[in-house]
Amino acid sequence: MHPDCEITEDCTFGAYVEIGRGSRVAHSHFGDYSYCDRLADIANARIGKFANIAAMARVGATDHPMEKASLHHFHYRSNDYWNDIEPDHDWFAHRQSRVAHLGHDTWIGAMAMVKPEVTIGHGAVVAAGAVVTKDVPPYWIVAGVPAKPVRRRLAEATAERLMALEWWDWDHATLRARLSDFRKLSAEDFLDRYE
Repeated sequence: MHPDCEITEDCTFGAYVEIGRGSRVAHSHFGDYSYCDRLADIANARIGKFANIAAMARVGATDHPMEKASLHHFHYRSNDYWNDIEPDHDWFAHRQSRVAHLGHDTWIGAMAMVKPEVTIGHGAVVAAGAVVTKDVPPYWIVAGVPAKPVRRRLAEATAERLMALEWWDWDHATLRARLSDFRKLSAEDFLDRYE
């Protein structure tokens, strides 16, 4: 945890997780080796292993109550305005139930936003500044506002082989032993060696 982070007590973190300076993490889980860079805002999210979340990205960004008479938080954060009233616990429970999911080995670009109840598939990439409102299939790259598919990151057969290999579940010693192959081999050559 870098300085100036704001973390709620119900967050959980796997091994080798890094939370960048000034980030806020609420009601979320980070899998092993995942990180977010500075000023990330993560709420109500389940993040897989080896996720890469760039600076100022938002995952599980909460919504305002558009169906109510007012969008403003005075009616659910009422205790900020009046001493004799509790916050609207039902509204906060509703927000926390709308979980965003990031698969293993994902990359969320700088200033991108992943909305609640969206799933980013394993190996997928969200371009910088994108706003993701729909699920992203594994190993796809999306960009834009709203985010749309740009292309596959890897061929479908290669992506399926990587998901079957599940290298993200290898232990720390195995990752270290195979580090040079992660560095130098193409995905296909890596699969040929370790399938």
